[in-house]
Amino acid sequence: MSAETKINPLTLSRIRLFVQLVMLVVTVYGGAVMGHYLSDKISNELPALSCVFDQENGAYCTLLPIQHQLHHRVGEGIVRLQGFTFSMLIPIAITLLTFYAFFVFLNKAFCGWVCPLGTVQEVLYKVGRFVGLPVRRLAKDNVGRVRPAKWMILGGLVIVLPLLAGLGVAPHAAGDAYCQVCPSRILTTLMTGSTEQMAVPTSGWVDMMFAALRNAIFGFVIIAAFAVRQPFCRVCPMLALHALFRRLSPMRLVKKPHEEKCGKCGLCAKACPMDIHEIADDHGHKAFHEDCTLCGRCAEFCPDDDIIQLKFGPVPLFRSSSDYFRNRTKIDKPDGDLRKPTRKPEGAEA
Repeated sequence: MSAETKINPLTLSRIRLFVQLVMLVVTVYGGAVMGHYLSDKISNELPALSCVFDQENGAYCTLLPIQHQLHHRVGEGIVRLQGFTFSMLIPIAITLLTFYAFFVFLNKAFCGWVCPLGTVQEVLYKVGRFVGLPVRRLAKDNVGRVRPAKWMILGGLVIVLPLLAGLGVAPHAAGDAYCQVCPSRILTTLMTGSTEQMAVPTSGWVDMMFAALRNAIFGFVIIAAFAVRQPFCRVCPMLALHALFRRLSPMRLVKKPHEEKCGKCGLCAKACPMDIHEIADDHGHKAFHEDCTLCGRCAEFCPDDDIIQLKFGPVPLFRSSSDYFRNRTKIDKPDGDLRKPTRKPEGAEA
């Protein structure tokens, strides 16, 4: 094989996949390694993104304590007429502050590099490309219709329903309404060999409804992931929670203006797993969209030098490069379809 056709196996996407797989093991099975007591302590100090219903994990998702504190402290406190005091808000404030202390360093890369559900969705999409399934994408005119869903889920299931449960208006099961329907609850527990979270209880109609909806969402996400990139990530309230403070973190996506070329090839938008079409047309802070997970694929598939960067403060961690682009496109296409190997004519030099 000539020097021009050699492919460098070390790409940002492969490094990210390795990190994702390591974090998948840590977030699902970490508790089995460090022990329940230590993993519980880590969870209280630094909430992560693994599901609390997985008994083998090393931490838990910060959305659960937010719901529980609204349910058991804020809502019930108002009912008991103890007043809306700082003593009720401090626990939820501590949960958010410890989460964002970690978030400051990772920003939305938490979604693109750590989340176990996100990792499994990406792996399933790669399987879909390998077996030749058609790719389904959200058109530029339609993607905006999906984006508000994550904010509605954050407001409705993570905040409003748990608070109403604490007030006694909503059923007790709504105290952790989002976790009742989260597909990660089933995914991570199945990976540990437990099928308990797939069971549909018959003790009450609310629990039965939540369980049926949870199973339906899980099934839809698993099937859709073979043809649609990151189907659940688009409506995940954790993505919305990150988006609220994404501009406060030194970890960010930066795109420089390049009026002569940018917006014409559109490869960065095609490479984006979240169908962020704005990355092709905008620059500056507009390019770092609320749906961005800092996966870096837009920078990988930008054919111009130094236009798109992943930066931590003033330090570029990865930047677009024409040389990297030529090597990267030998492996797969921007939408993830694999490149078919080309055969050399007989008699050609190796």
